[in-house]
Amino acid sequence: MQVNLQEQLFKTKLLTLLSLQIMKRILSAVLISLALTACHAPKTVTYIPDAETLTAEQLATVNPLTEPVFMPGDLVYIEITASSYESVAMFNKGKSMSQDGNIQNNNTNNNDPAIRYYLIDANGNIDFPLIGTLHLGGLKKSEVINNLSEAIYPKYIKEKPTIDVRIMNFSVTVVGQVKSPGIVKSDNERLNIFEAIAKAGDLDIRGERETVKIVRTNFDGTREVAVVDLHDKNILTSPYYTLQQNDIIYVTPNRSAAQGAWQIPNAIGVTSTIVGGVSGIVALILTIVNM
Repeated sequence: MQVNLQEQLFKTKLLTLLSLQIMKRILSAVLISLALTACHAPKTVTYIPDAETLTAEQLATVNPLTEPVFMPGDLVYIEITASSYESVAMFNKGKSMSQDGNIQNNNTNNNDPAIRYYLIDANGNIDFPLIGTLHLGGLKKSEVINNLSEAIYPKYIKEKPTIDVRIMNFSVTVVGQVKSPGIVKSDNERLNIFEAIAKAGDLDIRGERETVKIVRTNFDGTREVAVVDLHDKNILTSPYYTLQQNDIIYVTPNRSAAQGAWQIPNAIGVTSTIVGGVSGIVALILTIVNM
């Protein structure tokens, strides 16, 4: 009887010790999981948290109506109007005056960009009716309108025309750690960086907000790369706040995303080791109980 009692006490102590080991291993697994999550979670996901501290004078220095600069590859819509449309019909691509004085389209396939728009060539030029070669590359819309007006009036028409010029394929590319990477288009020739990111579904939780890169190609073919901080209020006064067509916005991955290729297997390995250890201890406990 005394031997059985001693064996029972021994088993109880052993089971207590083994239970403590299991609890330690489980606690270790929890702590490791929390550490991995905490280490790789972004410090903050807010944008320009202190924007309200910018003064009215600082914000007044920014021109919210920045004009786009025409680039090779742009599709451009140009329409010239006057009180007598007949006098300017020759300048409007795809349109002319009918004998009854009405405006008519010269091609039934009016959805074809080649019929409706001008494509700026590699030298920044288009071939414009009567005028011939017209240079647009590197110019702002107001400059193009002014040059076109001077070329037409008063040489070809007696009345100063009204001219509408638009870029029809204004777009930027958003890639990296956003929810819907791709090409973002604008119907009004204007996008700021937050609009572009919003149209790309916003940054995901792994996107690095302090080092967003903007790659910009200039008319002369040179490229520039700017790094902007979406936490910094000064982005609102930055020359890169308003985007140019064909800009590339690259959202860099944070540490969690960049190192995810080895972090996840590592975490799985650690977890598997702990689970394996716990399973071994449980098996030992069952063996002791059944002894």
